[in-house]
Amino acid sequence: MGLRFTMLAAAGSAAILALGAQPVAAKDLAIHAGRLIDGTGKAVQTQVTILVHDDRITGVQPGFTAPKGAEVVDLANSTVLPGLIDDHVHITQSFHKGDPIHTAMTRTDFDDEIDATVNARATLMAGFTSARDVGGATGVVVALKRAINAGVIPGPRLWVAGTPLGPTGGHGDAADGLDPELSHPGWTDNLIDSPEAARRTVRKLRREGVDLIKIMPSGGVMSIGDDPTLQLMTDDEIKAVIETAHSLGMKVAAHAHGKQAIDHTLELGVDSIEHGTYADAESYKLFKAHGAYFVPTMLVGSKVVEHAKNHPEDLNPSTVQKALTVVPYMLNNMHNAYAAGVKIAFGTDTFGMSNHGENAQEFKLLVNAGMPPMEAIKAAAWNAADLIGDTKDIGSIQAGRYADIIAVDADPLKDVTVLEHVAFVMKGGVVYKAKGVVTPR
Repeated sequence: MGLRFTMLAAAGSAAILALGAQPVAAKDLAIHAGRLIDGTGKAVQTQVTILVHDDRITGVQPGFTAPKGAEVVDLANSTVLPGLIDDHVHITQSFHKGDPIHTAMTRTDFDDEIDATVNARATLMAGFTSARDVGGATGVVVALKRAINAGVIPGPRLWVAGTPLGPTGGHGDAADGLDPELSHPGWTDNLIDSPEAARRTVRKLRREGVDLIKIMPSGGVMSIGDDPTLQLMTDDEIKAVIETAHSLGMKVAAHAHGKQAIDHTLELGVDSIEHGTYADAESYKLFKAHGAYFVPTMLVGSKVVEHAKNHPEDLNPSTVQKALTVVPYMLNNMHNAYAAGVKIAFGTDTFGMSNHGENAQEFKLLVNAGMPPMEAIKAAAWNAADLIGDTKDIGSIQAGRYADIIAVDADPLKDVTVLEHVAFVMKGGVVYKAKGVVTPR
């Protein structure tokens, strides 16, 4: 069968050539950057040319040059940066006003898939050319990733976790707070109550096309009834997930608020802690000892507090009180973690509490917590790529990386909020936005 398929493919290719099809011509660009922040944390460069061949950067040269045959992209009056990376999004999820239980009972994965196409486009147009999706229906988010990669819809490069794994009754159990007689065929797929179940589910997710694994070792804020301060997965369940994922070449992200859940999960070798609310000095030592990243997600914290105060009717029972209790610790913890030398990766936890495309609002919160603007940008560039595990392709403007390039009209080192107004977006050498206007395609 393999030989027959090869012969048919060859015959098909010959037929296409016989019809006069021509290969796509290579494309060379020379991007004139007035100021360049390359994403690695190095000093700003001025008046440089970024050379691009097809979808990759081939070099960065001093001065404004125009190699023969190259198309010039004039960003001489702009600050140019690598495409930004959000390492904590839920791009298939949107926020809907009103009773959240009603919404959960009436929306389907098909509805989320339609929303996801809009969310992906908004994220890309905001200058986020890559993202790590750490929780969504597996089939939906994998299909979205494939559609973006195939060029069917515009969106960021995605690394996806699929459905997060956690215990019965924990953060992520869709049946929490509902009539115990209610059921849904998919509601138990992500529940792991033993090491054996953990190993089997991780392997199944890998088979279904995920890139990383997300676990819920502590309770959460947006869920009903569970306690964010408690460790709800056992150590042997956490260990089984991490060992199995690592054996398959995948990283593990852990939603963890409580100190015990944070510390135990770090000791067991997790790659990142998301939220990390009640971490302390001992926790920071564990972060550094194990080389793990902290993804602080302060934007979602600030937005959920706004909702808790102004629109509590839009939140689940118990969420309002948990938000008002937990979030102040989240904001203070970011300051302490950075001061202690913990590695920080940019992540917003965007799922509609803030709109998709507003991801850059996280920068102001990072800076307000004591992180210099250059370090905040590095957290959304080199650090975010390092956590994903792909600094060779994304996260910096250097030779060999994808031509994922953005520009803003002012200096983000003087006012980091200018990153909320990206004027130019290129992904893989293709311009999606120029002079603040989305290009038709």
